[in-house]
Amino acid sequence: MDDEVGRVLGGVGARLRELRARRAMTLTEVTAATGISVSTLSRLESGTRKATLELLLPLARVYGVTLDDLVDAPATGDPRVHLRPVERPGMTMLPLTRRADGIQAYKLVIHPARRHPEPQTHEGYEWLYVLNGSLRVVLGEHDLVLAPGEAAEFDTRVPHWFGAAGERPVEILSLFGRQGERAHLRARPQGREG
Repeated sequence: MDDEVGRVLGGVGARLRELRARRAMTLTEVTAATGISVSTLSRLESGTRKATLELLLPLARVYGVTLDDLVDAPATGDPRVHLRPVERPGMTMLPLTRRADGIQAYKLVIHPARRHPEPQTHEGYEWLYVLNGSLRVVLGEHDLVLAPGEAAEFDTRVPHWFGAAGERPVEILSLFGRQGERAHLRARPQGREG
């Protein structure tokens, strides 16, 4: 193994530990999300276990980062942003941010097949903005349909689900942050009518 590869692989453990800490996740929680044993995760983070693609792929998904970010791959000098879509049942997610902490931004294309609400809860705060199509949002006891140009924001500890409201796909922007991180919108104060 040449020096460059050794340097890159040698830093993976520290990055994995940092990503897990930023998300306030335990090794047990990461195990539940990835299927990788606690002992393997611990050895990866300490550097006593060599990182493999089979281990890094599920970890990159759970932490919401690219493999390049996970291994701290050297920059290619190419200024283009190479977004890689992630396929989920009934939707395509396009990450718009590459950092592991703070608010994450995504463009989502939700297919009409995703129509049956299955509300879920998790830590965090989400802001949705409809670009095209109609978005059905089930939030607690509310069942809403949002049109292009409309937005919703909510605490993700409230049971929630969203999907296409019509026969066509819906495109939305999603901002997601840990608990306490909310989108801050600024508006000019309205002038007084004289």
